[in-house]
Amino acid sequence: MLKILLTRLFQGRRTLRFPPRSPALPERYRGRPIVDVDSCGSGASPCGVERGSSAIVHEAGRSPVVDLGASLFCPEETAACPRGGVTFGPEYAMATRTREALRSESGAVALASALEERSRRLFGRSIRLRSVAAGSCNGCELELVALGNVVFDLSRFGVQFVASPRHADGLVITGAVSRNMLQALEKTYAAVPDPRIVIAVGGCAVSGGPFRGSPEVMGGVPRGIPVDLYVPGCPPHPLTILDGLLRLLGRLESRR
Repeated sequence: MLKILLTRLFQGRRTLRFPPRSPALPERYRGRPIVDVDSCGSGASPCGVERGSSAIVHEAGRSPVVDLGASLFCPEETAACPRGGVTFGPEYAMATRTREALRSESGAVALASALEERSRRLFGRSIRLRSVAAGSCNGCELELVALGNVVFDLSRFGVQFVASPRHADGLVITGAVSRNMLQALEKTYAAVPDPRIVIAVGGCAVSGGPFRGSPEVMGGVPRGIPVDLYVPGCPPHPLTILDGLLRLLGRLESRR
């Protein structure tokens, strides 16, 4: 036991300050997409992006729209642009309050705003969340688990995960919501007492991810369950989840 304590003492501080001044993200990290408008052209001179890219949506008479909610943040999505007009940047803050806010021609997003004043008074200093894996690969769940380690230490912000929805203030939903999980998700949502919040974490929960269009999934959180925060990514980095959650609770100033 003494050896463990001495080791911990010499290791020093491991918990990341948040928001970090300069997060030590690896070079391979793929954050919010950056669009070079000059390379992509305009609606009159459309870009030649291959239509197989899940992150880029073509609309008649308009420039291609980058949809972070549908993006898998994979190299193939930037390679789909023959002019090199789409790249992944280092920005981790991407969570929004609405699904539509994840779509733009430039890749920029309006970051999540805080809950209304009454909800902030209730949840701003302490909130309990129930996680529901509604048909996922467990990638997003691993990032949620990482939020509890010594580096991110989610509990220092008064945020904890609980086992029962009756003890929760809201839900964190991951996965594309398979038909087999739909009833379980709806019952879990109904068991959370009002007022409650819902957070969709990962591309699958936001839009269906790579399973979008399959008859076996609902294509993300169904309309009957209102979502308060959309966190894109496949899977999203813990910093992305933490940034969106703290903005929702009014702990961080909202900015574009």
